[in-house]
Amino acid sequence: RRKMNLKSERRGIHVDQSELLCKKGCGYYGNPAWQGFCSKCWREEYHKARQKQIQEDWELAERLQREEEEAYASSQSTQGAQSLTFSKFEEKKTNEKTRKVTTVKKFFTASSRAGAKKEIQEAKAPSPSIHRQASIETDRVSKEFIEFIRTYQKPGQDIYKQCKLFLDTMSHKRDLSIEEQSECAQDFYQNVADRLQTRWKVPPEKVEKAMDEVEKYIMTRQYKYVFCPETTDDEKKDLAVQKRIRALHWVTPQMLCVPVSEEIPEVSDMVVKAITDIIEMDSKRVPRDKLACITKCSKHIFNAIKITKNEPASADDFLPTLIYIVLKGNPPRLQSNIQYITRFCNPSRLMTGEDGYYFTNLCCAVAFIEKLDAQSLNLSQEDFDRFMTGQTSPKKQESDSFSPDVCLGVKQMCKSLDLLSQLNERQERIVSEAKKLEKDLIDWTEGITKEVEEIVEKYPLEIKPKSQALAAIDSENVENDKLPPPLQPQVYAG
Repeated sequence: RRKMNLKSERRGIHVDQSELLCKKGCGYYGNPAWQGFCSKCWREEYHKARQKQIQEDWELAERLQREEEEAYASSQSTQGAQSLTFSKFEEKKTNEKTRKVTTVKKFFTASSRAGAKKEIQEAKAPSPSIHRQASIETDRVSKEFIEFIRTYQKPGQDIYKQCKLFLDTMSHKRDLSIEEQSECAQDFYQNVADRLQTRWKVPPEKVEKAMDEVEKYIMTRQYKYVFCPETTDDEKKDLAVQKRIRALHWVTPQMLCVPVSEEIPEVSDMVVKAITDIIEMDSKRVPRDKLACITKCSKHIFNAIKITKNEPASADDFLPTLIYIVLKGNPPRLQSNIQYITRFCNPSRLMTGEDGYYFTNLCCAVAFIEKLDAQSLNLSQEDFDRFMTGQTSPKKQESDSFSPDVCLGVKQMCKSLDLLSQLNERQERIVSEAKKLEKDLIDWTEGITKEVEEIVEKYPLEIKPKSQALAAIDSENVENDKLPPPLQPQVYAG
């Protein structure tokens, strides 16, 4: 019955493993940022939608141009177009066509707003120290990349050439949308991997290692241009998620059915390490390094659950605990980091393996936090609304102990005294356990000594006298035995 109740309590947070996979059934991990598809299927759907949109835009532009030409012809006929000279008519017609072409071009090019934002972004130059630090890191990564590709000889030279060409191309595509830049990066990853496998016949394990170094090299150099660009609403989403997490500060582990007991010191350390790892993700520049932080955080969560339950953790235990860690840590620029990984990470790493699994769970955790409601936490709607507005707290209510007229200082003092009493109880418990341990050690020592004494009494040690030395071999002979005389050395001449 307890298990059935636990399942019903988790009805708002439970996720089947099949829900983490691609909606198209290809077997790879999906992602909410890709509308539930994997990277490969999402690109196919994105291309179809993009071609359809381009076709519709062209049809709309042609219709607008046709309507404008008809309106122009009718206006000329009503205003006495015959009075105009042929040359002026041609000039005006040419100007009108030029204006229409410009209008159509503007329809398909980046908006002026994007250009204005780009100028603003360039005007906001970073401080010299930040720029210098970025330059030092870029130089270090460049040297490491050159040292790495030397081990690949001719394929390494080809890799380096392709990377330089890609970086040069991306420097001329700053005005493209972030989705188009992401598309270029994904195509580049695919092309380099294909060249290594088909043209240079590099083994798969070496291809994977080379792609990790390629990603590290190009994304370290592209990071400041493609992470949270001003042309997107990433920053707006970051602030919305941060505000949402702050509003949910009252959520307790019991509401999420988190199987973690922070009263255990080792578990508490694991929780702190998990929060540190998820916060540290923002300080990394390479998508793979950000994924590594998520993976380390997840492994600490699994260890905390295992220690608390004294058995291996399950997927149903992991997701609620990950939600709790995100709520407690409130990682900076969470949505920007997720979008950056989604756009510019090597897709093979997100579609398979433990990195892809943990990243998909993190995306699900953020989606749950955005939609967290009273039913997910097994609360009534009235209590949920009061907690969200800050009118009350699920923890011990101050109104139960104090009257409304009591000043804030007295309340804080009583809280401090209550905390001190709890610490005193813990200290007394520790001292009692220490004395018990000391008594157990003494009893154990005495018990071992007593057992040794009993064994010695039961089986006394007998020391036998020393045996006599062996007599000479001729000691038993008597004079009557007439032994032959001893041999005498013989001397020979010459």
